[in-house]
Amino acid sequence: MEPTRCAWGASHPLYVPYHDTEWGVPLHDDRRIFEHLVLEGAQAGLSWLTILRKREAYRRAFDDFDPRRVARYGDERIARLLADAGIIRNRLKIRSAVTNARAFLDVQEEFGTFDRYVWQFVGGRPRQNAWRTLDEVPARTTESDAMSKDLRSRGFRFVGSTICYAHMQATGMVNDHLVDCFRHREVQEG
Repeated sequence: MEPTRCAWGASHPLYVPYHDTEWGVPLHDDRRIFEHLVLEGAQAGLSWLTILRKREAYRRAFDDFDPRRVARYGDERIARLLADAGIIRNRLKIRSAVTNARAFLDVQEEFGTFDRYVWQFVGGRPRQNAWRTLDEVPARTTESDAMSKDLRSRGFRFVGSTICYAHMQATGMVNDHLVDCFRHREVQEG
């Protein structure tokens, strides 16, 4: 018998493993956090399913999301990325990944890790929500507003509050699995 999942988590075969093993799990690895920042920005105006389908191509194209390498990308590398059919070929989104890599490194320098910086927006611990329906799940919160404002002040792009909240959900800063989803308790208990 299939476990009860958040409705979106069972809506496509690619969502199932992402929902069941990754989404909502507290993430503290700077490189994976950077990956999510880039992918959430790339998703703007698109579905997450589109991004999941292209995730491996993104990993190849962006040097497995090594922010030091991405920060050094120049016009030639950006031109190659714009020609890569495996990723979203949007000039603004690709340039923002490079800009964000540079800002990411600045934050690491200031805070020691990006993880330490970003988790301050939830007080260092995941917010445990108890949503019963998808309609209850917000698109943004005061925490994502604060995160967005601070990231933008540091030079990040494609980091609006809705993108920041999606990032918070994906990286486990908030537990937005519905209460009847089998992952809600698992993520909550860590």
